[in-house]
Amino acid sequence: MLTIQFLCPLPNGLHARPAWELKEQCSQWQSEITFINHRQNAKADAKSSLALIGTGTLFNDSCSLNISGSDEEQARRVLEEYIQVRFIDSDSVQPTQAELTAHPLPRSLSRLNPDLLYGNVLASGVGVGTLTLLQSDSLDSYRAIPASAQDSTRLEYSLATLAEQLNQQLRERDGESKTILSAHLSLIQDDEFAGNIRHLMAEQHQGLGAAIISNMEQVCAKLSASTSDYLRERVSDIRDISEQLLHITWPELKPRNNLVLEKPTILVAEDLTPSQFLSLDLKNLAGMILEKTGRTSHTLILARASAIPVLSGLPLDAIARYAGQPAVLDAQCGVLAINPNDAVSGYYQVAQTLADKRQKQQAQAAAQLAYSRDNKRIDIAANIGTALEAPGAFANGAEGVGLFRTEMLYMDRDSAPDEQEQFEAYQQVLLAAGDKPIIFRTMDIGGDKSIPYLNIPQEENPFLGYRAVRIYPEFAGLFRTQLRAILRAASFGNAQLMIPMVHSLDQILWVKGEIQKAIVELKRDGLRHAETITLGIMVEVPSVCYIIDHFCDEVDFFSIGSNDMTQYLYAVDRNNPRVSPLYNPITPSFLRMLQQIVTTAHQRGKWVGICGELGGESRYLPLLLGLGLDELSMSSPRIPAVKSQLRQLDSEACRELARQACECRSAQEIEALLTAFTPEEDVRPPWC
Repeated sequence: MLTIQFLCPLPNGLHARPAWELKEQCSQWQSEITFINHRQNAKADAKSSLALIGTGTLFNDSCSLNISGSDEEQARRVLEEYIQVRFIDSDSVQPTQAELTAHPLPRSLSRLNPDLLYGNVLASGVGVGTLTLLQSDSLDSYRAIPASAQDSTRLEYSLATLAEQLNQQLRERDGESKTILSAHLSLIQDDEFAGNIRHLMAEQHQGLGAAIISNMEQVCAKLSASTSDYLRERVSDIRDISEQLLHITWPELKPRNNLVLEKPTILVAEDLTPSQFLSLDLKNLAGMILEKTGRTSHTLILARASAIPVLSGLPLDAIARYAGQPAVLDAQCGVLAINPNDAVSGYYQVAQTLADKRQKQQAQAAAQLAYSRDNKRIDIAANIGTALEAPGAFANGAEGVGLFRTEMLYMDRDSAPDEQEQFEAYQQVLLAAGDKPIIFRTMDIGGDKSIPYLNIPQEENPFLGYRAVRIYPEFAGLFRTQLRAILRAASFGNAQLMIPMVHSLDQILWVKGEIQKAIVELKRDGLRHAETITLGIMVEVPSVCYIIDHFCDEVDFFSIGSNDMTQYLYAVDRNNPRVSPLYNPITPSFLRMLQQIVTTAHQRGKWVGICGELGGESRYLPLLLGLGLDELSMSSPRIPAVKSQLRQLDSEACRELARQACECRSAQEIEALLTAFTPEEDVRPPWC
């Protein structure tokens, strides 16, 4: 048996979406794979989404995957790479607290004395429509249906029909809708979900309706017991698919609640499931008031993606008497204006016109360059592993690719990719980028990223072992092939080259010699190629920090790999639960090291970026800006929020914050500084 140990990297915990993706990754292997949450002492079949969700796994929980079977070696290699690199991207980017904080009521509106009810903002925006009340459905009629000999057949029919319906919707949807529908499909196809219903029918002699409801209640009880708001709010997903099963099995009992919106409507309900939301005509959905929906529910994610404003915190009985009346749902100020007079309606008509204009400008702003409040420029780039990820990254506002993980091309295969395959992959991303810079990190393989066809023996401590630039001299032909492919592709765009795990000047001098040899070969072969290429190194081995001045003579830029650098600086294995609390880049020693790197590099005219997880942490953006970093590279879904936050920050104030942080004596003092640091509100229009 082989084991992968890790800390859960998902800010929202192991909910439906990442559980589905992890299940998909594990299901391709014949080996038995068990997921263990050590904090909860909970085990689950890693090929079951529902079982994974049931472990109650939260951010930073100590976890492991136990793999046992005929293909365990290959499974471990692929899954370890997935956990370390791509697992975090399966989580959802949630709105910041600032985005969900109601603005003060403008004086120009309060002077009109509107009749207002106050609520909590869940999705910002303004909507005008008729208040329409949607009553919750009772499932008692389904529970009362007696058991029948046909129940097993009915269950299989209903599961197959629901799967077919979800697959049809998947073909028609995209974006957040498609992701959530995929998670729902995974749940109903989960052996544990259907198996427990069958068990309740066979062992407890429940009828099909009662068994579906009992299964729903059992799963929801587990989720409701979680300390994570996000996991508790997955109750709605379980209820959703369970109710759909009931409606398919007994269509004649389906409630007659009218969800057909024939005019602009503000929908008022206790809660709304994702499938109910997707069934609505969004052209006439002006807004929603949901009494019990949490800020991270899938319905809310869909609403935000569809620009539908939502309020909570308004009891249904306080609104029911206004059903059928016109209203304005203001999810900027967190109010509901009921039966507005002409003056209030006129105010909101003007406000809506301005909001529509602002929304268009903000969409355009995502593609604009990133600046601080006082016009300090900083590049915001994306980390990607394949060319297919590039268009989405650029759509999110990436100004380039700060880390293209070329090792992905070498993994999960029986032989190395040849020059032509690599050239086409690199060319594809460069063509998609136009003139945006693409930094290709040369193959970071070996060590913890074992490649079978290289026949590198397994090591006791792979993170400190034979990997990345350390293996290049032995596999010089393999490295030369990659250099040739990158140099050929570089003639089609703004390609840059970055070498991982460098610890001495000798290594980079050897690499530069190999680059020149590759250029000579390409010229001899008559192949189109770049004559020169911008060269940088990953700064992830502490020894480099003391000779940055020497490296400045040989390379053009530096990119700090904060993940590896943190564990090497502290001698901490970040996947070891006993020492993982020590893994924290926000300490005086780490910040002083960053300050030294940036200062030395800038004195010699070189730029410095960061491409680890730290680069996308919005809480630490003021420190990174204050330290003078020139580029931040991150998972692309984080880019819009980081760009938006950057606009609120004054670089001089951040520089003083960073100076004070470097003088602190502990991580706790730094965190206190950050908590006290409040950027001024940006009152400029978004096109400035």
